Amino acid sequence: MKYFKRLFFLILVLSLFSCASKKNVVYLQNNTTSAISENTYEPYIQSDDVLLILVSSENPEIAAPYNLKSVVVDNNIEEASGNVKMQTYIVDANGNIEFPILGSLHLGGLTKTQAIVKLKQELKDHVTDAIINLRILNFKVTVLGEVTKPGSFTIKSERITLLEALSLAGDLTIYGKRNNILLIREQNGNKIMERIDITKSDFINSPFYYLSQNDVVYVEPNKTRVNSSLIGPNLTVGISALSLIVTIIALTTR
Repeated sequence: MKYFKRLFFLILVLSLFSCASKKNVVYLQNNTTSAISENTYEPYIQSDDVLLILVSSENPEIAAPYNLKSVVVDNNIEEASGNVKMQTYIVDANGNIEFPILGSLHLGGLTKTQAIVKLKQELKDHVTDAIINLRILNFKVTVLGEVTKPGSFTIKSERITLLEALSLAGDLTIYGKRNNILLIREQNGNKIMERIDITKSDFINSPFYYLSQNDVVYVEPNKTRVNSSLIGPNLTVGISALSLIVTIIALTTR
């Protein structure tokens, strides 16, 4: 009887000491200010980006030559019906696109605002009142690792935060490291790798709070997940079952 009581006490102590600390789980801690500094963001145009660029003017006939022709995509050949689809620009490896009449234009490395300003500058002698609508159609981010639903997500708004991307992936599992998330970003042909601690509120003001197109977010497993791969994920269940058995024996033999 004394043996079982001691064993039960030992299991109880181990269970208490194995409890996760709040500081390892809660997001955005240590936020002592009521206001957060403004963090503006604009995506940069990269190689292999798919761009939709529309030029409009009060006189449509003047702007028309500077727009790619629309094409009809057949959905049902037998009925000869289809949908009109706007053609797009592909940014090549050198950051250039082939623009109607104007020829090769370098947009790689520019923000959307900078690209629009450049296009208006190039068109000023041809379309004096040009209105440029530019969109990045392939804006997507990828979330991997210890999240509920890993995968790639297409973002229509071209603006997404790290927390929003994690939300799209179903949030971190309890086994995900919240203080050491890896973000991989390509910028000017170079790969940038940044470690981010989302348990600290100050990361909101970092340049990695907003994601860029093609960013990859990787959530590392914590020690519990790593250890479970060695000793089996059912260890916790086994300890709980053993604790229940010891409790029942202790009560019935009292």
